[in-house]
Formats: sequence, C-alpha cells, structure tokens
Amino acid sequence: MIVNDPELVALLDRVPVLKGLSRTVAELPGGLTNQNLRVTTPAGDYVVRRFRGDAELLGIDRDAEHVNTSAAAEAGVGAGVVDYLPHLGLLVIDYIDGMTYDNASFARPGVLERVAHAVRRLHDGPRFSGDFDMFRRQARYRQTVEERGYRLFRGYDDHEAGFRRVQAALAVRAEPTVPCNNDLLAGNFVDDGEKVWLIDYEYSGNNDACFELGNTATECDLDPDQVETLTGAYFGRPRASKLARVRLQSLVSEYGWSLWGAIQAGASTLDFDFDTWGQERFDKAARAFAGPDFERLLEDVVRDD
Repeated sequence: MIVNDPELVALLDRVPVLKGLSRTVAELPGGLTNQNLRVTTPAGDYVVRRFRGDAELLGIDRDAEHVNTSAAAEAGVGAGVVDYLPHLGLLVIDYIDGMTYDNASFARPGVLERVAHAVRRLHDGPRFSGDFDMFRRQARYRQTVEERGYRLFRGYDDHEAGFRRVQAALAVRAEPTVPCNNDLLAGNFVDDGEKVWLIDYEYSGNNDACFELGNTATECDLDPDQVETLTGAYFGRPRASKLARVRLQSLVSEYGWSLWGAIQAGASTLDFDFDTWGQERFDKAARAFAGPDFERLLEDVVRDD
C-alpha cells in the first residue's frame, strides 16, 4: 500500500539519508509496535521502522534494539543499520529483497535446516546489549495486568506452580546465554534464495538458545516432528534433553507472551484483536501444563544425554 500521508512525508524529510531524494513509500505488512515502511529511492531501498505503542509498558528498549540490530548484521543474518533517530522515533535499516515466510513455509523441504543454520549464526555472533528472561518478564507483565486492571485469562494463575516447576527444571542444566531475537514468528524470517535472514529485534537480548527455538516452534505452529527436526538441525544430532528443553521453553513462551496480549488488549488503540491473540497462547500453555508429556519433559530436561 502506497503511503502519501503529509505528516509522514514531513517526518521522512528529516531523515538524512532520504533528504532531497525522490521516493516511494509503501507500508509493509505486520508490525504491531512499529509501522514498517519500505522507502524506495534512486540511491536504494530502505526500511524505516517507526516506533509506536508504549515501549516502557511492554518492556521494549529502543536503544538496545538499535545496538542488537547492528550486532545481528555483523553476525551476517540481520539487515544493516543505516540510521537511528530516537528523537524522531525511527530506525532505518537496509531493505532485504526476499520472500517473507508464513507458517506454511516451514513444511517445505530443507527450510527447517536453513532456519536452524540462520539461528545458529545469530547465536554465534556478537553478544547483545541486555538480557531477556521470560520468567522475569512474565512476573512484570503479570504485575502490570493486576495494577492496571486489565482482563486476565480465566484460570491463568492456576498454572503458576507448574510454571515455577518448569523454571526450576530448566535451571538444573542451564547453559551460557547467547544473543537471541526472542520473537521469531514466521514473518521475521526473510529468504533471499541463498540464505535466511532474521529481522525485528525489539525484544532481543541474551537468552537460552532453546527459548529461541521453542518460541519459534510455537509462534510458527510447528508440529512435533518439525520441532524435533529443527532441534536436531540446530544441535547437530537428536538429543532428548534438548528436545525437552525446547518444548518446555515453548510453554514458557506461550504462558509469558499471552500476558503481552492482555496488556495490549487493555492499552493499545490499534485495530487488532489482542485479546484473542493472547487467549490463543494461554490456551496452548494450559494444554501443555495439563498434557500427558509434561512430567516426562521435566524429567528429560535434567538428564545428561
């Protein structure tokens, strides 16, 4: 969709790399806490990320996002940073010409292996600014929901004890954290035909590699066989303890991020059904807590295999 909003045109005139250039501006799909714009100029194409939403309320650090986007580019899997203009609420990055994934993309032959390779490159790259821990974030989000009187999903707190059991089990064989995107839904993978790129570093920070894989698994609706393939490709061989860790971190992702939906449902003015978004993730988590595999996963994740 071509954008000709006068206010936006004036804003882009203040971006040094765009000043004085003829340009076409098109809004890219996705982006709930950013408006993402493809800006085409004679000098090249750029993506302008225009910040929106309450960053503090959602735990977004825009300075860290800038630093970590640059680090991802240095790792060879992220778009290069062109400019960062916090006073204008803008981050300008290179445009990656490729196909953006959807959930169905992961069923194509070889995609999961290529995704695992891209994620491994990010994790092997430069250390990020800041850490990301969903257990701490979930507690902060839960407090925000309570303090602001936002709607909490029915039965949410019934699973708090199970959530803490998962936290304790994951801590037994914890490994050093690595730089993680922490929000790899399908739309944050871009395939240029040669390699897979990873975009959008709003929630990035150093974290457990298995959270990255588990979050990806649930956000992209991977089935059990696909989760096993992704995990095996990342670690180089099938390992029961790592598969259990990824599956438990999927649950952690679902239970924690569901509260992001609850907060957005109460605070955001965007025309998006955040309540249903959050409810779907909580329902996934509730099924996992009550599922027949839960106890076995808690046992497998502490094994040395």
